[in-house]
Amino acid sequence: MADSDAPARPQVSTRDLAEVHERLVAWLAGRLPTGADPRVSELSTPSTNGMSSETLLFDAAWTEDGAIRTERCVVRMRPALEAKPVFPTYDLDKQYRVMSLVAERCGVPVPKLLWEEPGEAAPGAPFFVMRRADGSAPPDDVPYTIDSRLLKAAPADRARLQEESVRIIAEIHQICATDDEIAFLQLDQPGGTTLRRHLNDLKAYYAWGMEGRPVPLLDRAFAWLEANFPEDAGPDVISWGDARIGNILYVDFAPTAVLDWEMAAVGPREIDLAWMIFAHDFFQDLAARYGGLPGIPDLLRREDVYSRYAELTGHTPRNTRYFEVYAAVRHGVLMARVARRQEHFGERAVAENRDETVFQRVLIERMLDGTFWDNLPSAPAPAPAPAAGAGAGAAE
Repeated sequence: MADSDAPARPQVSTRDLAEVHERLVAWLAGRLPTGADPRVSELSTPSTNGMSSETLLFDAAWTEDGAIRTERCVVRMRPALEAKPVFPTYDLDKQYRVMSLVAERCGVPVPKLLWEEPGEAAPGAPFFVMRRADGSAPPDDVPYTIDSRLLKAAPADRARLQEESVRIIAEIHQICATDDEIAFLQLDQPGGTTLRRHLNDLKAYYAWGMEGRPVPLLDRAFAWLEANFPEDAGPDVISWGDARIGNILYVDFAPTAVLDWEMAAVGPREIDLAWMIFAHDFFQDLAARYGGLPGIPDLLRREDVYSRYAELTGHTPRNTRYFEVYAAVRHGVLMARVARRQEHFGERAVAENRDETVFQRVLIERMLDGTFWDNLPSAPAPAPAPAAGAGAGAAE
């Protein structure tokens, strides 16, 4: 693959930020007490991560009870329809509700939620506002495996970041909730199990996102997922969905906020574990192929992630090879959709060979022929049960 084929950062927003700013000030004035006289700084967008929901940053100040109150704010907003969104639907209320549930039921740090607007009238789309957390995430652009503070960190600091990141997944999965409380996280797809509904949901997303131009490699990968579908996918939990270190803010390698909940759902534990591992595999591959660099080979090794998760929860990850392929295909569909957007906006030439729109195609090809796992350690031995009093996963 040539350097020119390397993934470039796509266009994220088509909105006029000056117009959004004007509407946001008017909306905020209607939410605050009379006489608050809100002032909102110029809107900006994050520079390194995120391609789905639009994210805007601003500082706000207003008068409340005779004093000046200030907030550093983040807006999560549904993309404009003309922006050729990454996903077919954006349920901002679901994100708001799952973040509220996580904040209430466990110690995982999520940003403080300030306001929610479900209507279309304010800046032109549903959105919610949260307090901006301190810290920074390992960047996607340029990938953290090529240039980042994490790349240059001491092994002990990287180990701390990994430990805390796996712990976040474990704590989310051990949230106790009733079926009614998490009904809003069930995928609206046919299927007798949550994994079957996840796979059907991914197939529906693939059909929508490719716009009639299927990707042969992904077609073969879906056939593999069907042929190897596990009979017992294990217990269901609240799944973060986009579980990767690029969606966590850290200060001194300790997490301060867990972000990006649009892919949250009920599902098997291994969905999050495999996604975190494969996301790192993807960036490792980018470092090797486009920079000839070693990346960070000691970070998020599958044997370390699986064994530590088992120690924290008492659940030994199962069907790990299947879920890693599932993660790779899910990631491949997402990247192919992003490439389709880039073609639409003239950011890349239209690929006649649709396999070229899957940046991680070499990894998927090796998974399908079975060579990807050559010389990789197998899943860990069963771990002892957690100490008495540890929470159980939802719906277990």
